[in-house]
Order: sequence, then structure tokens, then C-alpha cells
Amino acid sequence: MTATVASVQRVDILHALRWIMDPEIGVDIVTLGLIYGITIERGAVRIAMTMTTRGCPLHATITEVVHDAICWLDGVEDVTVALAWEPPWHPAMIDRAALL
Repeated sequence: MTATVASVQRVDILHALRWIMDPEIGVDIVTLGLIYGITIERGAVRIAMTMTTRGCPLHATITEVVHDAICWLDGVEDVTVALAWEPPWHPAMIDRAALL
């Protein structure tokens, strides 16, 4: 009998990322709309995300926290976090329903 490796799901990743707060705004990065994409392929997870401003002095820290939040999930073997600047983030990207 062979053991099956758990496969990480998008919902698991989003749940983990909702614990990460933007230090200036105090709202999680998912609700803010900072996560532009999640790709999962055979245990490799790729996150495309942005910051609220290009000059965010905490971009390295935030991307490291994103990486660390995902790498421990069952079924994850590799995590890549890539910053994207297009489209630029703006407040209209906030999930207003999640703030209620």
C-alpha cells in the first residue's frame, strides 16, 4: 500500500494568508486585494502579489511572511512569492464584503 501525499488547495492557502496583516492599514492581505494569483502544481505553490505602494519598506518582510505561512501546509513542497506591480494596487481592490 502506498501513502498518498495530501494536496494543498487554494482555500487552504487563502486561509493561511488571511492571518497576515498589512502593518499600515491593519487589514489582512487577502481582503486588501494584494494577492493577484495562486498557482498550485504538484506541491509547488506560486504566489503573485503586490504591495499597497511600490516603495513599501516592508516588502521583503511581508513576502517572507507569506512564504513562511504557506510552506508548512500539508502537500506544499516549494513556495515562490513574486511581486507584481501591474495593475497597481488601489483602494477599490479591497473586498468590502469581507470587512463587514
